[in-house]
Amino acid sequence: MLVDDEPDILEFLQYNFVSEGYQVNTASNGKEAIKKAILLQPDLILLDLMMPGLNGFETCIKLREMPQFTDTIIVFLTASGEEYSEVAGFESGADDYITKPIRPKIILARIKSLFKRQNKYTSIQSNLTYKNISIHLEKREVLVKGSQKILPKKEFDLLYLLASKPEKVFNRNEIYLLIWGDNVVVGDRTLDVHIRKLRKKIGDAFIKTTKGVGYSFIDQD
Repeated sequence: MLVDDEPDILEFLQYNFVSEGYQVNTASNGKEAIKKAILLQPDLILLDLMMPGLNGFETCIKLREMPQFTDTIIVFLTASGEEYSEVAGFESGADDYITKPIRPKIILARIKSLFKRQNKYTSIQSNLTYKNISIHLEKREVLVKGSQKILPKKEFDLLYLLASKPEKVFNRNEIYLLIWGDNVVVGDRTLDVHIRKLRKKIGDAFIKTTKGVGYSFIDQD
């Protein structure tokens, strides 16, 4: 699903995605996007930031609050390249943030990378069960002391990666490579934003910071 309030941009993007074999639906604002997304259940939502009514941030947050969109790939495509805007995009639940001007080959390459990364995780069927937390990869479900936690795709992937090797300290570059991919450019604060949101949802005790190095998973009371 392509969401933008400028018809020319929608037409241009739709042409390029259809040419690559994608089935495309469009929406011209956030409210329309949410209604159509509930009906159509798209695998990907490419979302403009500045729109009348609901802006891109608000639209993304509302979508992520619905369980059916936990694993949907959501990408911002916007003219706003400021760092605070990019951070806000990831905080709202986006998987990637692409700045205009539109470069179709770059956008399509990054979208393909996101789909490949998603397929890599969903092709593995495995549970990680510890004393206080259980992570079910196939269902993409997390239980903390029996209480279910709803995590957006990147937060789940990050938790699963850390929990797959308890006590191992994953350095920042390693995490960026394994979760975002080597051809996806993300800001320096992106990982910190995701870690902060993850801790808020599952508790501080599970993720340990090794200053100047990275993060590790610890299951403790």
